[in-house]
Amino acid sequence: MSGYQFERECRTPQSESYIVELDEEEVGRIDIHYTNSVAYATLCVPESLTSEDIRELISEVDERLVLTTDPFREDFVVTVWAGRESAVFSDEDFEEETDEDEEEPEGNGYRER
Repeated sequence: MSGYQFERECRTPQSESYIVELDEEEVGRIDIHYTNSVAYATLCVPESLTSEDIRELISEVDERLVLTTDPFREDFVVTVWAGRESAVFSDEDFEEETDEDEEEPEGNGYRER
């Protein structure tokens, strides 16, 4: 068994989202959605993972997450996105922008956009 760990971020009746960790370091994210007969997933990993690493991770996800939730599924379809994290945004980031936008205008009130 590999050193992958899965930390659930959220769960609904038809889906789950997990952070993927390897040796206590975050290495990806997977969102799994269940239908009546098929489980669909979107897996986001860094560019540095090889095809073999990705296949091993998908096998771990299937064995440890999908089959424990839906052992009678007909197929497991995974879309893989490989890249780098660009940013993480929350409501707080947008609240700061809104507060700045609400400041009193200077001069005649005209602002370039």
